[in-house]
Amino acid sequence: MENNKEEPGLIQVLKNVWLVDIPSYANKIYYSLGFLSMIAFTLLVITGIVLTFFGPDWWLISPVGVLTRSIHLWAVQAFVIFVILHLLIVFLTGGYRAPRQFVWVLGSLMFFFSLAEAEFGYVLRNDFSSQWRSLQGADFWNGTGMGTFINNLNYAQIYGIHVVVIPFIIIFLLFLHYALVRLRGIAKPYRKDVPYHMVKANHTILFFRGFVLICVIIALAAIFPSPIIEPVTVKQVAIDDPALMATTLITEIDHSSDTATYVDNIAPYQYDTKKVYVDVPYMQYISLQQNKQSMLDYFNAEDQQTQTDNLKAASDYFTKNGQLTTEPNTKNPVIPLISSLVLMGQQGLYEAVVLHESDTNYNPTYLTRFIADTGVPEDKATSLKITTPQYGMLREEKGFPTPGAWWLAPLGLLDNTLLQNDDNQDRDGAEIVGIFMLLFTAFPYIPFLNKFPDKLGVYKLIWKEKSPQKSS
Repeated sequence: MENNKEEPGLIQVLKNVWLVDIPSYANKIYYSLGFLSMIAFTLLVITGIVLTFFGPDWWLISPVGVLTRSIHLWAVQAFVIFVILHLLIVFLTGGYRAPRQFVWVLGSLMFFFSLAEAEFGYVLRNDFSSQWRSLQGADFWNGTGMGTFINNLNYAQIYGIHVVVIPFIIIFLLFLHYALVRLRGIAKPYRKDVPYHMVKANHTILFFRGFVLICVIIALAAIFPSPIIEPVTVKQVAIDDPALMATTLITEIDHSSDTATYVDNIAPYQYDTKKVYVDVPYMQYISLQQNKQSMLDYFNAEDQQTQTDNLKAASDYFTKNGQLTTEPNTKNPVIPLISSLVLMGQQGLYEAVVLHESDTNYNPTYLTRFIADTGVPEDKATSLKITTPQYGMLREEKGFPTPGAWWLAPLGLLDNTLLQNDDNQDRDGAEIVGIFMLLFTAFPYIPFLNKFPDKLGVYKLIWKEKSPQKSS
């Protein structure tokens, strides 16, 4: 009697999911890159869920939290590296040729969404790096014209995009991408002069490579943890340099600050800086005082020329390190008005009021913009060598061995060469990036250009077998 022993259910399911018969060269490391990128992405999802569950205080302070955050950082590096290498192998071997063009399109879209996901992740770290990157990213999104919909300074919005929206998009694209690969199998040589034979896929070595990758990521996270540098706060500025906060507040009143004169003046920067940074906080201050004269009422009652003269006189007063004083001064109400706000800043009250104006503590747009207006973040970024002219977006803070967003090198090169003296640098840079993305995604459909890899001949090294056998 014939023995029809059935295979266990899990094995049968796996056989229906993974590739079984493949060209012999597909067991090489070159063809494990897509799988390794999926392993890194899975690690990102797991650590991301843990980080979301425990929150910022945990990942900033707890040793386990710091390690988890560091694993998340190094998993990002691995994911981007393997996605790029995977696309490179597909490019060099013509794996995008008909009928696989759409497989390339899906992979390209995953790549671009992955880069956006990584940048949004940097914004959420709650340290100076995230504070600085949020400002630079806001300039980029505003330059594209999408700043109305994507506010890089709105922590709650970016958190939702990073944790929910983009991960589900990537998972959906990944599912479609692999489904097409599973349907069509691994691309065979398109040239008849390249010999190959079919073999069974070596899943043992595949999963071993994935295990090694996880171990390397964890080891790197333990040895080179993700750095944390304290962000700039209004309280810090008010204590360290009260004159700077005072003169910044004056620029908010006369609408000459960076925020008030922002080039890409689109939402979320279309607001009255005087109202947000002076009127509302000062009225809160007055409401807590007993029988205190409102210097803001005196100032608002003055004619335009008197206001201009008093603002200039107050600016000169604070620039020359004039003492803070809240004593009523009807001749120049700006001095006690600004002094009151600086004192609020030193006590941590000003920051709380401005943050509350956004209706949620998770949207620090007003607060971050005011801190940027002081110029302290740019000075600090310069000292850490992470400004755009210093190619700072490509690495972590100076002195830390952990890598940064090195994949932004092309954009950094544009900013420091072709667009260096461009007044519309963010807009034009975004347009160039957009054109490149379209060309990259549509590459398989572009005549002549899609045959370029064949001229390079690198496929010979990738498809080479130890002992050529007859093609099956």
